[in-house]
Amino acid sequence: MARDRASRPEARPLRLFVAVDVPEAVRELVARALASWREAFPAARWVPPENWHVTVKFLGRTWPRLLPWVEERIEAVAAEHRPFRIRASGVGAFPSARRARVLWVGLDDPEGGLRSLARGLEVALEEAFAPERRGFTAHLTVARSEPPLALPEDFARTEIRSEPFEVRALVLYRSHLERPAPRYEPLRTFPLRGRAGGR
Repeated sequence: MARDRASRPEARPLRLFVAVDVPEAVRELVARALASWREAFPAARWVPPENWHVTVKFLGRTWPRLLPWVEERIEAVAAEHRPFRIRASGVGAFPSARRARVLWVGLDDPEGGLRSLARGLEVALEEAFAPERRGFTAHLTVARSEPPLALPEDFARTEIRSEPFEVRALVLYRSHLERPAPRYEPLRTFPLRGRAGGR
């Protein structure tokens, strides 16, 4: 009986994260700017543009029974924040350009909206999810590499600067680990509803 229960889809944990979506025009601009680097490093695992997003909180393995509570907590954080504007700007690598395991595109966040959302979600979900140990860095992950890449100095000078775009909602995604790339399923969208005078 226990084995039968464990085999049911609803008994298996979901792989979840909370993110901010990026407009198609920004994805196209970034893709064009990175085209030459895709050719220069074909062995890297380049993230498909349709998967580009700004992860605000990674939840990981989440039991389905927790889903209503998770959605309630995300909705509460979204309700406390008003829409704000950000833009894609520049590139970088984690942990460093000399040993690049992750290539990313940066985001200018002059109002601090993304950082505030990340902090709010950490507090709202801390009862069930461990806090992130690393400081929050707003970025789009565009490629991963193992072994690490040694990037030329020219990479840091890659010109990326999009028009500002508005962040209006948080999205709860479920990640399906498939090949050649994961598939991200949006489960629910949470509009930012804060008043103009608030965060």
